[in-house]
Amino acid sequence: MKRFGIVSTFVTAALLAVGFGARVMARASDTGGISGTIHFQGKAPALRPILMDKDPVCASKQTGTVLPEDGRVNSNATLPNAFVYISKGTGSLSGHVPANSVTLTQRGCTFAPHVLGIMVGQPLQVVTEDPTAHNIHVSATKGNRDWNVTQQPGTPSVTTKFSQSAIMVPVHCNIHPWMEAYIGVMTNPYFAVTGDDGSFSIKNVPPGDYTLSVWTATFGTQERSVTVRAGESASVDFTFTAQ
Repeated sequence: MKRFGIVSTFVTAALLAVGFGARVMARASDTGGISGTIHFQGKAPALRPILMDKDPVCASKQTGTVLPEDGRVNSNATLPNAFVYISKGTGSLSGHVPANSVTLTQRGCTFAPHVLGIMVGQPLQVVTEDPTAHNIHVSATKGNRDWNVTQQPGTPSVTTKFSQSAIMVPVHCNIHPWMEAYIGVMTNPYFAVTGDDGSFSIKNVPPGDYTLSVWTATFGTQERSVTVRAGESASVDFTFTAQ
C-alpha cells in the first residue's frame, strides 16, 4: 500500500504539472501582438554637431563628430527613438509592475538610451560611467514631482519612481545642456521604442480594439486604430514627413 501511495502521489503530481503547463500555454495563446515600422519620408533634417569643448573630460570621451539624437533618421529612411504605445482600448490593460529597475546611463556625456519606457511605480536607476560630474534633472509633469540630483564620478546609482503616467517626461543635465533624454511612463507594459531599423514589437497584448500612438521628439505624434486577435500579430506602420 505504501508503494502504491508513492506511485499515486507521483502520478498526481505529474498530471498537475502537465495541467499547469497547459494552462500557461493557453494563456500565451490567448494574447496577440502588434508590430510595425516607423517610416520617414522627405529630406532628413541637417543636424548640428554637438560641441563639448566647455568640458574637456566630455570632449576627450568622444571621437569624431557627435550629432544629436533628436531629428535623427536611420539609413533605411526610418525613425529611431520613437515611443510606440497603446493609448486607448477595450482590452484589459492592467499589468504587474516589475520589481527590476530600468537603467538610464550617463556615458560619454550623453544619456543612454535617449528614449525609454517605464511603468508607474517601477524604479528608474541612473548610473554614471563618466569621470566628470553630471546633474540629473527629471522635469515635473502632472502628478510627478521635479527631481534634480547631482551625481559625482564613481558614486553609486541614484533611484527614483514615477507616481503617474506621462507622455513624455523630459530629462536633462543642468551642467551639460546638450544631454537630453525622454521617458514614457505607463500604467501597463504595452509599449516599445524603435531602434536603428525603425521597427517595434509589442507582445502579449489582450485581444481587443485599441488606439496605437507614436511619439517623436521632432516630427510630432500619430495614432492608428488596431484590432488585436488571440494568437495573431497585427501589423501597423506609420509614416512621418519632414517638418
